[in-house]
Amino acid sequence: MATSDEALLTEAQREEFDRRGFVALDRLTSAAEVRALHAAYDRLFEERAGIAAGDQIELAGEADGEPLLPQVLNPDRYAPELRDTEAYRNAAVVARRLLGPEVVPTGMHAILKPAHRGAETPWHQDEAYWNPDHEHRAISIWMPLQPATPANGCMEFVPGSHLLPVLPHKLINPDAQGLVLADTGAVSERVACPLPAGGATVHANRTIHYAGPNTTGEPRRALIMSFAVPSRPLAVPREFPWQRRELP
Repeated sequence: MATSDEALLTEAQREEFDRRGFVALDRLTSAAEVRALHAAYDRLFEERAGIAAGDQIELAGEADGEPLLPQVLNPDRYAPELRDTEAYRNAAVVARRLLGPEVVPTGMHAILKPAHRGAETPWHQDEAYWNPDHEHRAISIWMPLQPATPANGCMEFVPGSHLLPVLPHKLINPDAQGLVLADTGAVSERVACPLPAGGATVHANRTIHYAGPNTTGEPRRALIMSFAVPSRPLAVPREFPWQRRELP
């Protein structure tokens, strides 16, 4: 696999990201590495990695005692091999091309949509979870470990929404730890991004995005790698009222 900067993210793709707030990449890593990551990923959820430390959480609640949208925060704490991968190195290259040389990694997380019952990830902006007293410039690189389709919950985006302020959010439901836009009226045009295994979408911290439910017979596995320019305090602090309840 070619790994030059231009091969990973062309100038046209960089311009598309700047214009729309997201871009889809056909390939971030090899098929062989996807298979190895698949095994490590499944082990994290089977062993309930990080649950004692609060790193395994449920974004959307449960049905019949089973989680609908489980997530492992900081999966590389429990599977350090996730950092020693072509995918992670290539993600860092993409991040530098989009955010500049001062970019730093800010963590990983893994989101699982179980077969048949995996819940939707509702429309939201990532920055709604973050410190409202700081200015943020960040990206998330979302990589599926099997083909991502509309049937199993591929990513969808609202083009140009990265230029909006952080909009009001609320908890998905009282038992959940995830957020949803308080008013989905901002969702007009939407673009779905099906991907092959080992492809990726890249989106900015204010880009409104969504991933549908998994209605297929196989789990949908996604590994997210995040990068940012170090945040700076705002001259006029903001308040995000929806954060008054503790969030991850």
